[in-house]
Amino acid sequence: MASVSATLPPPLLLTQRKPNLTSIQKLPFSLTRDRRNPSMALMVKASGKSSESSTDLDVISSIQNVWDKSEDRLGLIGLSFAGIVALWASLNIITAIDKLPVISSGFELVGILFSMWFTYRYLLFKPDREELSQIIKKSVADVLGQ
Repeated sequence: MASVSATLPPPLLLTQRKPNLTSIQKLPFSLTRDRRNPSMALMVKASGKSSESSTDLDVISSIQNVWDKSEDRLGLIGLSFAGIVALWASLNIITAIDKLPVISSGFELVGILFSMWFTYRYLLFKPDREELSQIIKKSVADVLGQ
């Protein structure tokens, strides 16, 4: 059973003294208020059983399948280690570049321009979003070997 709790300031959660909660009475939640702190806490618990666990993702099961079917596990361990080292090295390079005053501003400008182009190209219109979804599904299938 999963649960989520959040503490929100009063204007974000409820602005009235007596909240009107008739539309969500069927949901298992509790609303608490501390007298010392004016913020409210909201606790929601998931109920019912699901056929699919939240930790049983397709990616994790695919990795387990690759691990089980692999004959060269030492090679997989070495490849994983090399990937972690490459990630660490790239983060250090990015940190070093970020310390240079002119280059970091240029990269920020390039990032903003690319984000604007990506939003216009793939996210603004529905056919483009569907195209992006197809590209992502194809790429995931290629990576996982399906």
